[in-house]
Amino acid sequence: MAEITAGNVAKLREMTGVGMMDCKKALTEAQGNIDAAVDILRKSGAASAAKKATREAREGVIAQYIAPGGKSGVLVEVNCETDFVARNEAFRAFCDEIAKKVATNPNVNLEADREAAVGKMGENIKFPRNARMEVAGNGAVAAYIHTGAKVGVLVEVDCTKADTAAKEEFKQLVKDITLQIAAGFPHVVARENVAPEVIAKEREIAAQSDRLKGKPAAAMEKILAGVLDKFFQTYCLVDQGFVKRNSEVSVKEHVAQIAKQLGDEIVIRRFVRFQVGEVAA
Repeated sequence: MAEITAGNVAKLREMTGVGMMDCKKALTEAQGNIDAAVDILRKSGAASAAKKATREAREGVIAQYIAPGGKSGVLVEVNCETDFVARNEAFRAFCDEIAKKVATNPNVNLEADREAAVGKMGENIKFPRNARMEVAGNGAVAAYIHTGAKVGVLVEVDCTKADTAAKEEFKQLVKDITLQIAAGFPHVVARENVAPEVIAKEREIAAQSDRLKGKPAAAMEKILAGVLDKFFQTYCLVDQGFVKRNSEVSVKEHVAQIAKQLGDEIVIRRFVRFQVGEVAA
């Protein structure tokens, strides 16, 4: 059994928002496994959901580069040691140049650039990850860097007609989608992209919650379906309420409306959302 340390108790409290004593009890029951302790708290109703993923204490920025014509682009994370350097204009310019180099050549060797920057900035610098997208047919790749450059988004949105991608309505839609991803923190595009084990886990947690205890099977299945539907509305991009219309319509519905206006089919193909210091799954 793993040792139940004060640090682990504090970490679980930060992830769930639950009191220290309940966190310690859950960790003891889970034999020190934090992920299992989160599930125990959710099943008991003490925590509605894990509030945020475990993150490493790293500084840096997210940078992007979209090629002329908007057919391809990249998103990169560049880490440094302090927020002071992360806010430095020279460091930001360096990160933008790194993004451009990765966009030009995905296999580029950046070690010389890194070493030069370390010497100039006086801090260790790392390139932990990057993402690249390219439209195969018609459509666009777009990026968004949130204020402070701690969160960045890269998305591919496809259409069937060549002239659709040049229209302002399509360009505005793609921009709005990047803002939605940054604010809404979806994990996948649509329900069919959710891994079966994720759905199974949500069903298990919901089924063992206090609200379902003693319910007949038919009622339980109906309630579970409702719980899963609410889960999809946060987990899946197209099921989220569209933030620019006060969530009165879903992202899927808004995309469909714009597609109808343009007389085309529009599909959100894929996206990535980077946040500085997060631990990749």
